[in-house]
Amino acid sequence: MKQAVARVRRAVREFLWPVRFGELNVAVSGGADSLALTEATAHVGRHFGVPVRALVVDHQLQEGSARVAAEAAGLARKLGAHTVEVLTVDVTGAGGFEAAARRARYAALRAVLSGPDSLVLLGHTRDDQAETVLLGFGRGSGPRSVAGMKPLDPPWGRPLLDVPRSVTRQACQELGVEPWEDPQNADSRFTRVRLRAEVLPLLEDVLNGGVSAALARTAAQVREDLETLDAIAAGLLARAGDGSRLRIEELADQPAALRRRVLRRWLLDAGARDLTDGHLRSVDALLSQWRGQGGVWLPGSLVVDRARGRLAVNHRETKGE
Repeated sequence: MKQAVARVRRAVREFLWPVRFGELNVAVSGGADSLALTEATAHVGRHFGVPVRALVVDHQLQEGSARVAAEAAGLARKLGAHTVEVLTVDVTGAGGFEAAARRARYAALRAVLSGPDSLVLLGHTRDDQAETVLLGFGRGSGPRSVAGMKPLDPPWGRPLLDVPRSVTRQACQELGVEPWEDPQNADSRFTRVRLRAEVLPLLEDVLNGGVSAALARTAAQVREDLETLDAIAAGLLARAGDGSRLRIEELADQPAALRRRVLRRWLLDAGARDLTDGHLRSVDALLSQWRGQGGVWLPGSLVVDRARGRLAVNHRETKGE
């Protein structure tokens, strides 16, 4: 019995069963995770009566990338994908090579979706989740980062977050396909590669194993807590909202964690981006530590002011404009 193949299929089936979707896609890189996911999605899709489209992104970052993309497309067809498309992208922009490639990839995938009920399955495994949690811890970016990747974040779906990378590799062996090994996955210049190759193996050794699974469980637990707090904060925002303003009296006596969640949602809805913990704490001080201080500037030439018992977000030009 092909135990690894069966495990990946089961993970996909259990993920898709409660999800309402129209078009079903799977992102294929040619690596073991995406190939195992493609076969499982095609298998489950046939039982659901839903055709599966494989989407291969060619980032054009390495010599021969078009050949690698074509080979991945061929394997996707062999593994049961109903249709296959290769999407060619240009990787540009700020934020570092990895971030730029990720933005280009996700933008290309989103651009070919037919509607709001389209779903794209991604091959992130339990090991990827553990790496994401460790990165969150190291950056000190709060519980949202430690909560890791969501299993369902439309249009993205991640059925394999509880499946180890070793299982997807074994599944490919059972299927008789040879995954592509991206040379960048062995390049120690990338932080995530060093986490994978050096930090996690050391933690597994020091803590006698089970670290990746424990980090993934931690992410799930934190995510459940966040969802609960966010739901409470949404209710507070509904009560405190006064058009584009917030009534301070509704929030002043609330716990800091809830206040800052309300402020975060309110500011995002007002167009704020790239909010940091420092930004939120400064805006929160207008509620909790009011001393007549001036407004708080946020990225995008936004400023939050307090007046007449309310907070307001305004757009203001910088002096250089």
